Amino acid sequence: MRNQELVTTDDILHTLCDSVVGVLSAASKNDVRYSGMVQRIQKTGLKPDIGCFVLFDGAFSGLVVINFSAAAALELYQGFMRQMGIPEEEIATLHTSDDVANVLGELMNQMLGHFTGIISRELQTNINQSQPKMLAISQKVMVSLDTNLNEPQMRRVSFMTRNNNIFYLELAMDKTEFFKIKEADVVEEIDPDALIATYKEKAANTTAAHVPNDLLDELGL
Repeated sequence: MRNQELVTTDDILHTLCDSVVGVLSAASKNDVRYSGMVQRIQKTGLKPDIGCFVLFDGAFSGLVVINFSAAAALELYQGFMRQMGIPEEEIATLHTSDDVANVLGELMNQMLGHFTGIISRELQTNINQSQPKMLAISQKVMVSLDTNLNEPQMRRVSFMTRNNNIFYLELAMDKTEFFKIKEADVVEEIDPDALIATYKEKAANTTAAHVPNDLLDELGL
């Protein structure tokens, strides 16, 4: 988004989808992808088998809903648990397990955190999110924003896992546009792993620089 002169609601949706793919793919060692086609919808809601919603407000208000099929939820959950080194006998096999809801809820929190971080950096504004709660449900539950939207925009995007299991993301927010009026510095995202690696390299170089020459000669260095 950073090089665009105009950022619209659909650009914000695109950023959100990228955050979902990035977090889920990395956390579960999966190849999550999303459709290039976006569906305009009239209502948002939780749908079986397991779903979650998150509210956000600040520079703009909105609602994010994510609905997993049982197969998609288990594939992502089990991939995450194996990635964490959890023994196979301790990994849940039913999507209704509390552990599945807790893990997917935390991943949802990370997805939205990643998304809000990008919005803060690239649009130089701020939004806040509510705490997500993942729920296993057996029937559709309508969810809507408790606020009046002047020009509501609602979208649904289809996602697919490596095993072709489907889940959906829905976004509801007011029609929003950000446009550039001047050039501004964008704060680059800090990679903690790269920062730690650089620090270790500097520390190692500093230590080597203080080793006495006679010891280096004995070691053949």
